[in-house]
Amino acid sequence: MRPIKRCSECGSTNLFINREKGEITCRDCGLVVEDKMIDHGQDWRDFEDDNGVSRRRTGSPMTNTQFDQGLGTSIGQSADLSKLGSKSRYKFMRLKKWQDRVGTAIERNLKLSLSELKRLSSYLKISRGVEEEAARIYRQAVQRGLVRGRSMESVVAGTLYAACRRHEVPRTLDELSGASGIEKKEIGRTYRFIARELGISILPSNPIDYIARFASSLKLGPETQSKAVEILDIAQKKEITSGKGPTGIAAAALYVSTLINGEKRTQREVADVAGVTEVTIRNRYKELLEKLKLGKKIKKQKKKRF
Repeated sequence: MRPIKRCSECGSTNLFINREKGEITCRDCGLVVEDKMIDHGQDWRDFEDDNGVSRRRTGSPMTNTQFDQGLGTSIGQSADLSKLGSKSRYKFMRLKKWQDRVGTAIERNLKLSLSELKRLSSYLKISRGVEEEAARIYRQAVQRGLVRGRSMESVVAGTLYAACRRHEVPRTLDELSGASGIEKKEIGRTYRFIARELGISILPSNPIDYIARFASSLKLGPETQSKAVEILDIAQKKEITSGKGPTGIAAAALYVSTLINGEKRTQREVADVAGVTEVTIRNRYKELLEKLKLGKKIKKQKKKRF
């Protein structure tokens, strides 16, 4: 057994490890027992000497977006073939082929699925942090056997949607469906199954998160955007948005704001940007006018224009 470290002054074992300072101190008498601790922290700095040779002490950080988390090794590169003789070249190709074959089923699945995840994230302009979270969720799903019986594309889209919801990134199922080629219902079904099996708690989407994107696509001014946020804020306090689709109510609030501020857009234009039908916008628009009593403001704006 490893001997228990004691304070050389009072013999106490009540020691405190300060990893930031690299010291071990006694809580009872305050003596610094040891000040030559190994720094276990990461060091990504790159030191170069006069000859330009890199002296980096660590490699790239771990990442879930690669099947081996960035810790794998490979047998050379294709560019090395020109430096080898005929016998060595054959041996190189044979070893490289077997390296690809000996991978487990999970590794082979991750190679394909994570490349698809990277493509979807790039297409939808998803940030690196959200992509990392989606890769982590997918890895857990594979390890739990939740991918069996489901297409790889639908699970990737479902995990990416879950990551977007957790990070409050406004992306709709319609957008994911268009990017992945999977039906909207299938993505939603897979997303709910994975969230339930992995115990992922996700809050409902906030309609306000969609306002900035929709306003930018419609080329609306900041006043119209602020007014739409104000309308939604009041609607949420009066519980008008409960049970309503976030994209539909956000599009309707933005449509009302364009009428109030004189930046008129048609219901068809707003519906196309939000990915909802004109009927949805019309119904939510009527509810907002009726319950928030916004009809008078719209009439005043119309009189000003004439």
